[in-house]
Amino acid sequence: MNYDKDKVDDFTLALVFLGVHDEDEFGARSWKGFDWDALSRLHQKGFIGNPIGKTKSVTLSKEGLDRAKQLFEKFFGTESA
Repeated sequence: MNYDKDKVDDFTLALVFLGVHDEDEFGARSWKGFDWDALSRLHQKGFIGNPIGKTKSVTLSKEGLDRAKQLFEKFFGTESA
């Protein structure tokens, strides 16, 4: 099946924001229960650390955390009245 991988990556990164924990000025960690190909592309784009490994979470760069929050608000946020 053909699909827009960049759109999948954006939605995946937005959903990664739901699992964010251990946030600091350098980035954060999040649970990595997502498609491995999408996580690999996010790693290649510099948004997350290498997802390969035994840990159940992945690191988000500061840029990745900011982008994840922005995308989450875009896709799932509600506008206040």
